[in-house]
Amino acid sequence: MDKKQAQEKIAELRELLNQYNHEYHVLDHPSVPDAEYDQKMQELRKLEEEFPGLVTADSPTQRVGGEPLDAFQKVQHNVPMLSLGNAFNANDLRDFARRAAQGTDDPISFVCELKIDGLAISLTYENGTFVRGATRGDGTTGEDITSNLKTIRSIPLSIKEKETIEVRGEAFMPHKSFVAMNKEREAKEEEPFANPRNAAAGSLRQLDPKIAAKRSLDIFLYGVGEWEAGTLESHSERLDYLKELGFKTNPEWRKCETIDDVIEYVEYWENERPNLNYEIDGIVIKVDNLAQQEELGFTAKSPRWAIAYKFPAEEALTTLREIELSVGRTGVITPTAILDAVKVAGTTVKRASLHNEDLIREKDIRLGDTVVIKKAGDIIPEVVRAVEDKRTGNEKEFFMPDECPACGSELVRLEEEVALRCINPNCPAQLKEGLIHFVSRNAMNIDGLGEKVIIQLFQENLIQTIADLYRLNREDLLQLERMGEKSVANLLKAIDTSKDNSLERLLFGLGIRFVGSKAAKTLAEHFETMENLQHATYDDIIAINEIGEKMADSIVRYFAEEEVTELLSELKSLNLNMEYKGPKKQDIDEDSEFSGKTVVLTGKMEILTRSEAKAAIEQLGGSVTGSVSKKTDIVIAGDDAGSKLDKAQKLGITIWNENQLREVLNN
Repeated sequence: MDKKQAQEKIAELRELLNQYNHEYHVLDHPSVPDAEYDQKMQELRKLEEEFPGLVTADSPTQRVGGEPLDAFQKVQHNVPMLSLGNAFNANDLRDFARRAAQGTDDPISFVCELKIDGLAISLTYENGTFVRGATRGDGTTGEDITSNLKTIRSIPLSIKEKETIEVRGEAFMPHKSFVAMNKEREAKEEEPFANPRNAAAGSLRQLDPKIAAKRSLDIFLYGVGEWEAGTLESHSERLDYLKELGFKTNPEWRKCETIDDVIEYVEYWENERPNLNYEIDGIVIKVDNLAQQEELGFTAKSPRWAIAYKFPAEEALTTLREIELSVGRTGVITPTAILDAVKVAGTTVKRASLHNEDLIREKDIRLGDTVVIKKAGDIIPEVVRAVEDKRTGNEKEFFMPDECPACGSELVRLEEEVALRCINPNCPAQLKEGLIHFVSRNAMNIDGLGEKVIIQLFQENLIQTIADLYRLNREDLLQLERMGEKSVANLLKAIDTSKDNSLERLLFGLGIRFVGSKAAKTLAEHFETMENLQHATYDDIIAINEIGEKMADSIVRYFAEEEVTELLSELKSLNLNMEYKGPKKQDIDEDSEFSGKTVVLTGKMEILTRSEAKAAIEQLGGSVTGSVSKKTDIVIAGDDAGSKLDKAQKLGITIWNENQLREVLNN
């Protein structure tokens, strides 16, 4: 292929990929399966590698891949990004409408939009190409975060408008992404984000765009800053034009002819906001006519033609009775507030996070205080502040102990950590939490060994270490309450079956710091045996694409411990498998029925177990997920499939029964 042919093919592929991207991320209506998108993207990458002179900034391949920055450059906003004045009730809104009406002769209509709780940003396009993205900053000067904003796939890299145009919007993290990310951070012993807004802001201020790319951010565009050839007459027309250009706008905006219509809209969304998949903290109301906006003008801080109605905060008052300390499996001491029961955002809250000692000091929270409680992101209960005016003098200052509440060992604060930590490897609380983690579903998946049974076995001194699980016998177990012949036989069988698990389950179950289930599989697939991983150097481990410096260092330190060597030797003598049994990347058949497909298993299988079906599908290049979405390619439904099957039918997803699955696997 010569350069001219390559140029034509590259243009064709870019147009197709931009179309597919817009359909999926903006319209939420994909026209092709993920596998086809991936195949076209790979074809484009290969051509651009062969002809590097044809790579342009707006190519779909350039969304992620930039090198980490040393620092963000400052950006001057030619048109300031001003903040809005606030309204807190219907009277405030009527006052706003009255002031606006006094400033112009013609009748006024309004546009109402949901106030997204995210990070305000601006996007600049020159000759149709996205050239710069920036934060709001102080309204006059922001930071250039172009490389991070390119990772948001609902932002088009090119548009048909060839005049210079700067558009403005709100980048945010959807609830689903927020919950998933915090689960991942907690699994790695990292501080969870307090709310989706902080998570979005933190993601877009990462110096490495690859980190931002993993955070699944989104954006809604709501306005224009600078536009050389703007000819539209109203804000509502601008919103329609932004959508026409390919930008993602929030579909819930409404044009209102009177302030009563505005108040009705506000009241509706005050009740409906819990049903959204993203955070809103109010409603933005703007005068629709652009000439009237210009006529009304600005104060020193905000426009006179717009106002933000702020929803009442989802907060409640209660009394903090105690601060309970828990010891995690890595020794971190976590304080939790024990509260008088109170209703917050629709649920009863009795416990709330205090995170660490520094936060308790910073907020001056005391035992007996009346405190304000809220749900961070309407999800996680936390203590916001103490109400000092309600103090009686009987409140007591709280001090973290010097010794571990579980074993009495001295607590330490490791370098660059805010948390206190117990470093006694024989701490019973850590051992217990470690055992609960070891038998969990994503680790060794030992059926019948739930948290209550582990605690019972621990209290009866039948287990202290992982190896002890594999020494349990019938006589020991029959002595326990609620343990009969059948349940004991089933439990011993489940323990014995777990010995054959593939290496990645054992690796994850060991609880190595920073190593989650995905990293465990990556390590197992790469090193193939436990022995190879034990002898791997830091350089060997860091060379793997998905493994970072902190994780590599943690792995090397873990396997250097004499106790770990002894434990692994014990487990080997107890016949636990120490080898990777899963599919190797080079062995996957790219022509199989499942190659590149996303599959969901639901209902009861008659012959295959769920784990057997999952392993077989992954062996053939498929990815098995737990929920049905528009990204799902195939749903395999057994008996009593339920809601997942219903959703698949509504979305028009291909549905197989177990016989069809077995027929493909047999072939």
